[in-house]
Amino acid sequence: MSSSASTDRARKQVRLSRRLGVALTPKAVKHFENRPYPPGEHGRARRRTESDYALRLREKQLLRAQYGIREAQLRRAVDEAKRHPERTGDVLVQLLESRLDAVVLRAGFARTSRQARQAVTHQHVLVDGQRVDRPSYRVRPGQVVEIAEKSKRLDPFLVAAAGGHADVLPAVPPYLRVDLAGLTVAVLRPSVREEVPVTCDVSKVVEYYSR
Repeated sequence: MSSSASTDRARKQVRLSRRLGVALTPKAVKHFENRPYPPGEHGRARRRTESDYALRLREKQLLRAQYGIREAQLRRAVDEAKRHPERTGDVLVQLLESRLDAVVLRAGFARTSRQARQAVTHQHVLVDGQRVDRPSYRVRPGQVVEIAEKSKRLDPFLVAAAGGHADVLPAVPPYLRVDLAGLTVAVLRPSVREEVPVTCDVSKVVEYYSR
């Protein structure tokens, strides 16, 4: 990717962060702290009262942005969560957390959800010793995810193994057991909503798709 394309993508993420009210990438953090209001000439003005629909739409966009997934992927996850007897919002987050790219990010092997997705699609990631290149692959409890041996010598993974992302990522959640130096993570059990470092009112996401 060219530097100009990378810069444009970073700017879009900053604007999206300001619009949603959450810093979505490490680069967006500083910009968001300096300008904690929506983009545009009226961004400094206090938000007018949002309708119920606008609130639900915003939460849906916020959840999508934090996982870096497409609309169709989120809709499928919601539909699947609705079929479970447990609370739909909790199951939805559990399903999203079981994505391979989410596990790679939570383990600290990547700095952003985009980097985690690229690590998977570029075939740097193994699940139980087998190469998997689908970010949406669902990792089950008991499975082990690791960076391929040859890939461990690449600069991005050397940085990760040395704890280079600790300044921007939340602590590893308790449903994962991580050997950061070895770039290996075991999924111990399904996640619990309260343990997941995602900022979102998931109930409003479910309401959005139930309208």
